[in-house]
Amino acid sequence: MAINTKDVENPGRTIIGESILVNGRLDGDEDLTVRGRVEGAINLTKTLTIEPSGIVKADVSVRNVIISGVVVGNVTASESVELTQEGRMVGDIRAPRVIIVDGASFRGRVDMGDLEASRTAPERPRSAPAPAAAPRPAVMAAPVRAVAPPPARPAAPQPVASAPAPAPAPRTFSAPPRPPTSMAPPIPPAAALAASNKRKVIVKKKK
Repeated sequence: MAINTKDVENPGRTIIGESILVNGRLDGDEDLTVRGRVEGAINLTKTLTIEPSGIVKADVSVRNVIISGVVVGNVTASESVELTQEGRMVGDIRAPRVIIVDGASFRGRVDMGDLEASRTAPERPRSAPAPAAAPRPAVMAAPVRAVAPPPARPAAPQPVASAPAPAPAPRTFSAPPRPPTSMAPPIPPAAALAASNKRKVIVKKKK
């Protein structure tokens, strides 16, 4: 049969080609790669790989599954389920480890067995409560005495700023009188002119 085609590189793997359509139930104990179309149910004890060209419309029960194609149905894995960037899935996933890469399309519910794990997990021993601290005896506070504040010290006298000394008056120097530029004889005083006018002039006539 075509579904029994062995992979040359991996003899323990069966490949369903792109042109093959399988309608029914597939059971096996080896790895299976789906490149064509499978409708019905798949039950394997190894790994199921659905390549980008593969289409599976079935309920899947395997150990590991890697979905890069299209899956319509519920998937149950005993170890892990990985949905790659090219993967498209509509259905519920039940596995202890689920990997959904960014870019994948998924619509359904994911059950990772948290409830069962919590039931089977051993209970942790509860630590004994810490003993209550003994009450401390009340301490009477001593009366507070009012202490008068120390007297204020007189302020030290501040030095008075003295007025600035007056600036010395500027010295003035007078120039000596200049001699008269003209050589005219000095004008006699008025008293001398009056005395000269009183003199008599005697004119002698010649014979």
